[in-house]
Amino acid sequence: MVPRLRSFIGTILIIILVITYALLATTFATLLLATSPWWVHFLYFLLSGMLWVLPAMLIIKWMAGPKPGK
Repeated sequence: MVPRLRSFIGTILIIILVITYALLATTFATLLLATSPWWVHFLYFLLSGMLWVLPAMLIIKWMAGPKPGK
């Protein structure tokens, strides 16, 4: 696959991932954590704020293409 096309598709996938993940994480927090103490909210948003990075790293790794020796 052409590297420019791979980068374009990866960029679109990351944008979709971030928007979808933000909506789901916020909806989950609003529905289930409404009466929780402040530290539960803090821990939830701390963890959920870092969790989206894992699938984004996979997309970025795919965007980089195969390693030069293969």
